Amino acid sequence: MNGKNFRLPARRLATVATATALTAGPLVLAAGPAHATGDEGRASAVVLRTGLDVSLLNKTVNVPLAVSLNEVQAPQSAEKSTLTAELNGVDGGKPFSVLSAEVASSKATVEGGKAEGYTNLAHAKVHVPGLPLLSLIEVGQVTSKATCEAGKEPAASSNLLGDVTVLGKKVTLTAGGTTNVEVPGVGDVRLDYSKTENTSRTAAATALELKVSVNPLKLNVAEVEGTLTLAEATCETPAAQEEAAPSADPGTEPAGDVKPQGEAADEGLAETGGNSMTPYIAGGAVALLVAGGGAVALARRGRS
Repeated sequence: MNGKNFRLPARRLATVATATALTAGPLVLAAGPAHATGDEGRASAVVLRTGLDVSLLNKTVNVPLAVSLNEVQAPQSAEKSTLTAELNGVDGGKPFSVLSAEVASSKATVEGGKAEGYTNLAHAKVHVPGLPLLSLIEVGQVTSKATCEAGKEPAASSNLLGDVTVLGKKVTLTAGGTTNVEVPGVGDVRLDYSKTENTSRTAAATALELKVSVNPLKLNVAEVEGTLTLAEATCETPAAQEEAAPSADPGTEPAGDVKPQGEAADEGLAETGGNSMTPYIAGGAVALLVAGGGAVALARRGRS
């Protein structure tokens, strides 16, 4: 009877001790530096984007004029440089040139905790159907830049160099302002120059945004209405990396020659494949040995 009474507690003791050691082990091993990486950020840039509606032959034919030139997006860095944008199906089946330029480039990058979009357009002419000989707008040079860097305020800006001509009229633009150009018998254009938007994590810059309404001599041969954007750049700030400190009892200090967690192991441990976690693993093994030895001793006493 006595043997049976002692055998069951001995097995329970071994089981409980083993479970306790194995449960405590992972909690110690899991403690350590941790890096939380969030969104890596975004950037985009585009030289030209149109959202125009072209009505032909007294609105019997409607053709959406949706064109984008050199549109790029990151996280994967990208760069494009195409100097012309053409549209088919609105000029008697022949290709219609919407934009031509000497320089038309866009770039979007995300790297090193910084996202940036950049656009450069120089010596450019924009045409719309119905006005084959008269440019909707001509610009000397416009640039837009949006920069979002971790730990800093997002920034966006646009710059204008040289003259701007709208429907044959030279105009003077004010940053952040609106200019209206009306040409009798041709149409009217509303321009917004250097539009910028900023939030705590994003920035956007548009060099020129045009609201267009063109109907030459009110003939309804080719009526064009809608919006047109030149030189746009946007960005979104990458999430900052955070490093969690090792969890430790604030009232304890390392004893003897045992290295605190996170410090480099000494040469002896490195040569034998050990590291800073070796003392904890060894402690777990000792706990298992002690628990097993106690169980065996109790079992032997139960048999005697």
